Amino acid sequence: MALGSTSYLRFASRLLVIAAVAVVLRLPLRAQDNPMDLPPRTAPPPPSVQQKEPEVEPGNGQSASPSITPESPTGEDNSRFVFKKQVQEVFLHATVVDDMGRPVTTLTRNDFQIFQNGQPETITSFEREDVPVAIGIVIDNSGSMRDKRTRVNEAVMNLIKASNPEDEVFVVNFGQTPYLDQDFTSDPHLLEAALHQTSTRGSTALYDAVVASSVHLRNNPRLNKKVLIVITDGQDNMSRETLQDAMRKLQSNKGATVYAIGLTDEGMTRSGRQALQDLATSTGGVAFFPQNADEVNEISRSVARDIRTQYTIAYNPGPNIGKGYQTIRAEARLPGHTHLTVRTRSGYYPGETMR
Repeated sequence: MALGSTSYLRFASRLLVIAAVAVVLRLPLRAQDNPMDLPPRTAPPPPSVQQKEPEVEPGNGQSASPSITPESPTGEDNSRFVFKKQVQEVFLHATVVDDMGRPVTTLTRNDFQIFQNGQPETITSFEREDVPVAIGIVIDNSGSMRDKRTRVNEAVMNLIKASNPEDEVFVVNFGQTPYLDQDFTSDPHLLEAALHQTSTRGSTALYDAVVASSVHLRNNPRLNKKVLIVITDGQDNMSRETLQDAMRKLQSNKGATVYAIGLTDEGMTRSGRQALQDLATSTGGVAFFPQNADEVNEISRSVARDIRTQYTIAYNPGPNIGKGYQTIRAEARLPGHTHLTVRTRSGYYPGETMR
């Protein structure tokens, strides 16, 4: 009996160890372990999120930005930007509308003027084709979104279906933690499945999700044009990052254009609306504030048209531009139009990458 009891105890102990390991493997990546990487729900982080050396982007000689380094255990502030090297070429994705808000898509290189810090710049390349885009879909998964997710998911799928077949899209659902529920893909079925990975509970770490998703976009070396679409019904109440951190980390030389959709039916505060407005306009995007989720479908179609009708403009500011923030202003003129509005990012930090 004693021998049998010993064998039974050993067997039970092994079962407990196996069960404990299984539980640990299913836990999401905790913020304090790796605060900025995007943990998927059931698999290891994809290579583009893990720490690696910068890769060279094909065709332009620029190096891609590395992922964000986790916070140092010694307390060193690794969230700040570090000057790496001078930017050789600045890329702008610009939308032009007339005084009635209608898109103007027939402009040429000579119709544009670009100013950096108030000084005119020479345009070195110009495109108005529908080029493939890397897109991050970032959706609030907190409890207040429970009754809205079905209509939001339908609107996002309409945007995806209106995209270029060569676009690469990923999906992040976030509450207190951002989850990468689908990495870059052009398969709408995989994206639709990821949109249904919802828990609709917990807090809203909006700025953490935006920064982590921006890093993931920057680590896609295949596509230079990058867009973040952020959908939420509340303001941030949980992030380690601040609004100022998020805005600065979006304003690199090749940062993403942000389109923000703030659902206001739950009474989004003025500061919450202003935060989304600041995130979008500083990158050349737009913030929308529909009264209910039914309006998101038309907004998603508008965003899709905006992405597809942009001009891509590049210029070389030269080597002596300094390390500080560089302001950008773009103007366009066309005979027969009294006023054209050019929407693009308001500036950038040259040569900086996120650590």
